[in-house]
Amino acid sequence: MNTSDFDYDLPPECIAQKPVEPRDSARMLVIHRDSDRLEHRIFRDLPEYLRPGDVLVLNRTRVIPARLHGRKVPTGGAIEVLLLRRIEPRKWLTIVGGKRPRIGTRLELIGSNSEKVMATIVAEGEKSERVIEFDEPITGRLERLGEVPLPPYVHEPLDNPERYQTIYASEPGSAAAPTAGLHFTPELLLRVREMGVKIAYCTLHIGLDTFRPVTEENIEDHKMHSEYAVLEPKDAEIINRVKLSGGRVVAVGTTSVRTLETAALRSVEAAGGNSCPWRPVMAFSGQTDLFIYPGFKFRVVDVMITNFHLPRSTLIMLVSAFAGRERILAAYREAIKEGYRFYSFGDACLIL
Repeated sequence: MNTSDFDYDLPPECIAQKPVEPRDSARMLVIHRDSDRLEHRIFRDLPEYLRPGDVLVLNRTRVIPARLHGRKVPTGGAIEVLLLRRIEPRKWLTIVGGKRPRIGTRLELIGSNSEKVMATIVAEGEKSERVIEFDEPITGRLERLGEVPLPPYVHEPLDNPERYQTIYASEPGSAAAPTAGLHFTPELLLRVREMGVKIAYCTLHIGLDTFRPVTEENIEDHKMHSEYAVLEPKDAEIINRVKLSGGRVVAVGTTSVRTLETAALRSVEAAGGNSCPWRPVMAFSGQTDLFIYPGFKFRVVDVMITNFHLPRSTLIMLVSAFAGRERILAAYREAIKEGYRFYSFGDACLIL
């Protein structure tokens, strides 16, 4: 398939600049895969579509203060660094803004309270990607050195940075939020639990590909950047028990989908290439570069909660693989006509 098959026109005024309050008051477009039926609901109506015995799978990654500002040394030229992934205690894969800084360039990065740290560019990657090595580990100092990065299409500052975190975020490491989870409130999760729905967690630290459009015309030529993901044994057991008892796996966000389907592929590999009937998913930790596009065979995810995604992105390709390209594009056209809010701070889709 071609990347242009996943394009659509979005009026700029449809891009949400602020989250709604309360979180669960966002609109929710319900897409039925067994028909062309659409429903217009509110996110707090979600329990009406869940069943006792289902499992809701949440990505508990937490966005780190990954945007750093500073200057080149000794020239003084301004520099911006976006941390993508820690490689070693002092080495990070980053995006460095400005005129293509070269290996050996020294950087002085300065926090809002004037706290400083020195770093050196030690490797070059594609386009603006650089590996930088700090003079000392910065993990414990990030709150003082950096700021939480908002997506490039959000032009208004947040009054409360915690609004770009899910209420269950607990594992620092992402450069962006798993935005489908932003709609949950403690009260809504409690309602879900009380009706007999299980809760399981995974972790996928979101990196560069979240905001990068696919530039290759043939989508199969696109290479996904790898991201670190974890499915703990206790959560894999919850998911396997639900799946084997006939319950549905409800993935919250494309990051949860990719983690779960990676875990399912690990299970297949462990079974010698055959589906493992007693272990739909396998606990794991490590990098995943799973690229899901139409033609992909979903092995574990039955229901998906997600937001509206950018045209020509890997994310709209993923939801198209799950629900069908024509159905997704038709749903997006309806959402635009009905005034839904798009992207990270926008409204939700429930795909049944």
